[in-house]
Amino acid sequence: MRYQVDTHAHTLASTHAYSTIHDYIAEAKRKGIRIFAITDHGPDMADAPHAWHFINQRVIPRIVDGVAILRGIEANIKDEFGNIDCNEKMLGELDIILAGFHEQVFAPKDRDTNTRAMINAMKNGLVHIITHPGNPRFPVDIHAIAEAAAKYNVALEINNSSFLHSRVGSDVNCTAIAKAVRDAGGWVSLGSDSHVAFSLGELDKSLEILDRVDFPAERVLNQSPRVLLDFLEAHGKPPIPEFAEL
Repeated sequence: MRYQVDTHAHTLASTHAYSTIHDYIAEAKRKGIRIFAITDHGPDMADAPHAWHFINQRVIPRIVDGVAILRGIEANIKDEFGNIDCNEKMLGELDIILAGFHEQVFAPKDRDTNTRAMINAMKNGLVHIITHPGNPRFPVDIHAIAEAAAKYNVALEINNSSFLHSRVGSDVNCTAIAKAVRDAGGWVSLGSDSHVAFSLGELDKSLEILDRVDFPAERVLNQSPRVLLDFLEAHGKPPIPEFAEL
């Protein structure tokens, strides 16, 4: 595998997903994945876990069987002001904050409204990664979001699941996003968006997009655990002592 980092995975706490943390750890160990993030859906989704699920992630060990685990969330962008369903207590316990559009929380709007909502979510300073921004159901001004992502040091995700199971038609938008982020000097993050452990670390389709546009490897958060951790620390997240050797 080219990268041993996956920033986007759902456990059965999101009830349309099917694997436990134990399942993910076993799969990560089998595939040589060094670090992955648990990013269940934020509580405004109909089948998402309660806010306590995110607060109580502090009980999850940092490293199990040589696999490092980041405590995270895929929050929902709720409105055009960029508000997300992640409260202060949750933020204090989580290592990584992903956020994106989901139709059940924020119905698709016109291009200008969607763009404004996404940029405001980045501007608010709480979000590290915007998930599946290439979803054709939510048209955005791609150059504007790429410029904003570079300005606010937020990564735009190239979501592998978008080319396999959902968000049909994302490939054209994702190619344009990768080009725009490349030219703006920003970051991309590659996420499997796994809803079952078997797909953890499967990023081949996303990598095809990056290869297609000659995206610089040094601007990919997944290139190493340390690059990802440094990125999170640059956003004010404290160093995690257990990860010092990563």
